Amino acid sequence: MQAVKKQNIRYLSLEELQEYFEKAGDKKFRAKQVYEWIWQKHAHSLHAMTNLSKELRHKLSENFDLPALSLDASQYSADGTVKSRFRTIDGHLVEGVLIPTESRQTACVSSQIGCSLSCKFCATGYMDRKRNLNYDEIYDEVVFINQQAENIYQKKLSNIVFMGMGEPLLNYKNVLKAIERISSPDGLGMSPRRITVSTAGVAKMIRQLGDDQVKFKLALSLHAANDKKRHEIMPINDTNNIKSLIEALNYFYKQTSNEITFEYILFKDFNDSLQDADELVKIYRQVPADLVNIIEYNPIDLAAFSKPEEAVTENFMQYLERNKVNARLRKSRGKDIDAACGQLANKDNFQ
Repeated sequence: MQAVKKQNIRYLSLEELQEYFEKAGDKKFRAKQVYEWIWQKHAHSLHAMTNLSKELRHKLSENFDLPALSLDASQYSADGTVKSRFRTIDGHLVEGVLIPTESRQTACVSSQIGCSLSCKFCATGYMDRKRNLNYDEIYDEVVFINQQAENIYQKKLSNIVFMGMGEPLLNYKNVLKAIERISSPDGLGMSPRRITVSTAGVAKMIRQLGDDQVKFKLALSLHAANDKKRHEIMPINDTNNIKSLIEALNYFYKQTSNEITFEYILFKDFNDSLQDADELVKIYRQVPADLVNIIEYNPIDLAAFSKPEEAVTENFMQYLERNKVNARLRKSRGKDIDAACGQLANKDNFQ
């Protein structure tokens, strides 16, 4: 006889849990205990809920399961960065990174297993997209990385960026639900203002973020300031060109007044000239962006790109400064480990 598929207990609301316990003839307050174990005490199994009787835990396990990420591998950089590879209940691998500074503990989390966008500079772009991460799996990533921050640096996470594997806006519902759980008082209680969602540029969904009045920040991975070059490295530009993205970002800002950042990786002899800088200035002036993050490239074996000489980078930054662009150079972290997006999940041919 085929086994009945159990329901993921984390997909039940507090009210639904209360209804379950009432129908089972148990006390209503048990629902709150279970809910706290799931979202605040971060239980990774039903049997870990030790203030419930063994009989009750057994009864729950007959009706529900609690699929959770497990830590598969971690790498520690000399600069303090920690790259972790997590394994899903169905055997896929996904990455998360802890990026510490003096003032911040930032988690960089993934939203998909692999990616369908095929960006030419990104290790994840050379992986097939297996599936979206569920919102509880994204939540688990944050919980694991927060525990690392507390264990290693005795500090809680201060910021979260959705800049890991996958395109967050192509997993829209799960990303928004994960952020709701992360920011909820009965979850991790983190302010959405400390969360940034980074997109390669899905204009329709950027507008949807505006319509949904989200509270978190938005970053656009631009990486080239004209359509011809952007098409070469980011095929998504074919259907989401720069003009459409500028219009979508302005709509998003009009609806939310939330911070917008441009992300721009410098690639040697590709997008690092003063003409490229001038084109970036012109885009910056069309959007109420707070910041342009100029990013030092972390090379990968699969791509032919490299980072520019320091003098070229300095000239690029000076041009932006002279033109009153609020720009910051973000140095590459974890150079001595597989810290570029997708590198660790690709290692040893694990996917």
